[in-house]
Amino acid sequence: MTNGAVAPTTRAAFGPLIVPLLALAVFINYVDRGNLATAAPLIKGELGLDATQIGLLISAFFWAYTPGLVLAGWLADRFNAYLTLAAGLALWSIATLMTGFASGFAALLLLRLVLGVGEAAAFPCSSALLARHVDASRLGAANGLIIVGLSLGPAVGIFFGGHLMEQLGWRGVFILFGAVSLLWLLPWMIATRHLSGAAAQPTTHDGPSFAAILKRPELWGASLGHFSVNFGFYFIVSWMPLYLVQAQGYTVGQMANIGGALYLAYAAASFVSGWISDRWIASGATPNRVRKTFFVGTHAVAATGLLVGALAPPQIAVASLFVVAIGLGAVGPHIFATGQTLAGPKAAGKWVGIQNGWANFAGILGPIFTGVIVDRTGAWEGAFLLAAGFTVIGVVAWSVMIRKIEPIVWDARPGA
Repeated sequence: MTNGAVAPTTRAAFGPLIVPLLALAVFINYVDRGNLATAAPLIKGELGLDATQIGLLISAFFWAYTPGLVLAGWLADRFNAYLTLAAGLALWSIATLMTGFASGFAALLLLRLVLGVGEAAAFPCSSALLARHVDASRLGAANGLIIVGLSLGPAVGIFFGGHLMEQLGWRGVFILFGAVSLLWLLPWMIATRHLSGAAAQPTTHDGPSFAAILKRPELWGASLGHFSVNFGFYFIVSWMPLYLVQAQGYTVGQMANIGGALYLAYAAASFVSGWISDRWIASGATPNRVRKTFFVGTHAVAATGLLVGALAPPQIAVASLFVVAIGLGAVGPHIFATGQTLAGPKAAGKWVGIQNGWANFAGILGPIFTGVIVDRTGAWEGAFLLAAGFTVIGVVAWSVMIRKIEPIVWDARPGA
């Protein structure tokens, strides 16, 4: 048996509601994590916080989220991914709700850390479940739907959250969104009751250890590739509003309209990309050929859009943001499908936890690098070029560092 040859496994029936519920969980995840940015002007004024404190609150989420991804991956593979996801969502929903009662910086900081720990459950658990229950020929569409949830969450959170804050205040919105998020638990527990019960017993020696996963060059290729995508994504998410208002002269309302359209383009590209990849695999193409073709093509599209944004006149530069959104959206399903395929059903939670953990350093470092470049140069060209450079690096990571996208045959010896 070669390193990629693995015997077919029998997959338990997943049920028609579980993938949509996973996508809804990711949607809620991104709505709740983005509330602070939307409410920042109101919180800053009411609690007397300065810009540095607001920046620390935004960054604090990633302090807990990044290591939390590894913990969540271990829990998903070792114990029960269904219950781990439910516990994570309950934790982050309660943190969101309790933020509405925070009285100062220290309380907000603590709740942002709790939010990060809870939200870390989403991607490792969803990847573990998809790897166990969804055939490789359907992973594209399943992950595409989840990325749709990811892209629509910030759009809906900013649009509806902003308008609701005018009526309810920022505290009321946090309380409302946290309480509504908890409602997801009811259909999830009903839809997964039997599957969760079957997975209730922890396994002792099934699946590879963290050490075995960390020795795989494919992990580092996937982590670097994922980092390169996240660098561009966080650049758009973190700086697009300020860029459009400050550099291009749009009003806040116009910026909101453009931003909403960008997220819709991102979501559509994700869904279509996942659907096309599944049809291609079903017609006889290998996952390796399909995924790597999409990686090269989407990274090239996104890098081109970023380069145009750096060098073109203002009107064309704004249009290039849509090119970037399409490229980054279309690559989304293949990031997680690749990790799920390589790791297999028994290791996907830990694998994606590690991969996504390294990748989210882009959320810590990228906004800082961008801010320094804009402050020192007084322009945005350098920031666009830096994001384009990291996007190009991703092509090398996916294409060269991962020799072949196929299931890894793990050593079956206990403790290996």
